[in-house]
Amino acid sequence: MAEASVHPAAAIDPSARIGSGVEIGAFTVIGAGVEIGDGTRIGPHCSIHGPTRIGRDNRIHGHAAIGGDPQDKKYGGERVELVIGDGNVIREFVTINRGTAGGGGVTRIGDDNWLLAYTHVAHDCQVGSHCVFSNNSTLAGHVEIGDWVIMSGFAGIHQFCRIGAHAFIGMGALVNGDVPPYLMVASEDYGRPRGINSEGLKRRGFDADRIAAIKRAYRAVYVAGGSLADARQKLAEIAAGSDDVRAFLDFIEGGERPLAR
Repeated sequence: MAEASVHPAAAIDPSARIGSGVEIGAFTVIGAGVEIGDGTRIGPHCSIHGPTRIGRDNRIHGHAAIGGDPQDKKYGGERVELVIGDGNVIREFVTINRGTAGGGGVTRIGDDNWLLAYTHVAHDCQVGSHCVFSNNSTLAGHVEIGDWVIMSGFAGIHQFCRIGAHAFIGMGALVNGDVPPYLMVASEDYGRPRGINSEGLKRRGFDADRIAAIKRAYRAVYVAGGSLADARQKLAEIAAGSDDVRAFLDFIEGGERPLAR
């Protein structure tokens, strides 16, 4: 471990191979059969179990759990691996499991990927390079991801599916089939307004008149069926006697994204 910087509160198995310039934070556990390439930085409270090989210049943030046993009931303790390339960013609470004997024995992550917080990569997945996995995106077992794929937040891929290079998986999309390269996949199940949070407003001290004004504003935007311009005009009328509706209208006027309707 020459030239590595290891916090005294970290626990490193004697068989682990640590490259030069590696940094390991407090309370991180590096298990047997782990190899960490030069220049990789690992934050506090991480766990890395082997057999796992991690390349050069990766940045692994706190509380990541890497190289754990596959979450597969058929796994019987056989030797299986995780291989991670160079220059990846792995954020907080990411989980990446090793492979299974029935799936080729290796989970593999390429180079220059961003795996944002709470991403999960299951056993036997094969992930290319230059991908972005947004927060809480999830791969089930045996998934193949091409290069330059973007997965938006809370997207999920069913086991054994393939996602082609340069594909874009939209927010919350659940994919249960192969996606060819270059495609965009979006879910039609985005949340839609379903009334006002009247119970919450009551708990925060809003009286009946304030809630009634907010309900009128809601009906103007979401029930009346007119254009947004018509709704704004109606809101302006109601806002003359209601600071709450004025805040409602100001919010709409200040938006840069389309209004959820």
